[in-house]
Amino acid sequence: MRSVRHPQARAPRPPAAARAGRRLPRPRLTGLGGGLFACAAMLLAAGICWLLFDSSLFAYGLLFLPVAAATAVWVRPADLITAPVSVPIAFAAGVWPVSGGSGGFGGELMGVVSALSLHAGWLYAGTLVAALIALVRRAALSGRRRAARRSTA
Repeated sequence: MRSVRHPQARAPRPPAAARAGRRLPRPRLTGLGGGLFACAAMLLAAGICWLLFDSSLFAYGLLFLPVAAATAVWVRPADLITAPVSVPIAFAAGVWPVSGGSGGFGGELMGVVSALSLHAGWLYAGTLVAALIALVRRAALSGRRRAARRSTA
């Protein structure tokens, strides 16, 4: 026999903000996908800095922080350890257009090495952001799993 639901028995609808938050894209990148996303985003950021800010490494570093955070947020839970590893690689991959090297391969290489050494603070800050986000996500995931095991036991 079917039960008839009364209008009063319906569950309350979540607020509009919560419903809108559920509609936002939630990409789940693999470890390789996260690294490729970060590299592509940093190359794009370097191009923007080269065109708009006259190769400003300060602007490049500022743009690195949200890319590092987005990479750590969008990577799959199984691949969380790759986020703090791939973002420094992405920083190094994207720094070439704004490094200011001159005169052939050796000059370009020295420009990249100089940019990496002089702006290591941005590199460390972005890596720390990615590591903290990955750590918090891992702790939350472990807590949810632990709570699910307790509820089933």
